[in-house]
Amino acid sequence: MYRRALILGLVATGVTACAAAPTRPLGPDGLPVATAYIIGPGEEAAVAFRMLDSVNSLRQAARVAPVALDPQLTAAAATHARDMSVQNRPWLFGADGSSPVLRAQRAGFTGRFLGETISESYESELATLTAWMNEDRTRSVIMDPDARLMGFAWHQEPAGKLWWTLNMGTAPSFGGGFS
Repeated sequence: MYRRALILGLVATGVTACAAAPTRPLGPDGLPVATAYIIGPGEEAAVAFRMLDSVNSLRQAARVAPVALDPQLTAAAATHARDMSVQNRPWLFGADGSSPVLRAQRAGFTGRFLGETISESYESELATLTAWMNEDRTRSVIMDPDARLMGFAWHQEPAGKLWWTLNMGTAPSFGGGFS
């Protein structure tokens, strides 16, 4: 009896393994067509904390102090992510001519602003972080040894395009003022 159950279990496992895996449509190059990464309602905190954990893992591997999410830097990032969407271009200046430093000041950030990274994509936050880490300028912002605070936000358009913004800054008592 045990032997029969074992054989049936192995056959069932084999049949399951042979079942066709779900496939994505292929493009003219034979590769799967890219699909938009959609952030659903209620996923906002999980996305932010995945980014924070990933940034801190990279910083830890480089023996750099971790950062914490900061509500003012996050508010400035959210404002800029939405503004880039309205302008339909990824760049560091707001439609009103504002700089990253000015947006952080307007949001009430009192530490020293260290830098901003931006992206326009259909990819996840982790794919975006990977792209940022492959560029010297954006990697230097993320890995700045003076950073202790991070702001992170995005705006997603109905068709799925994401506008990502990540800000880094110091704690208010470190170095004071803006740069």
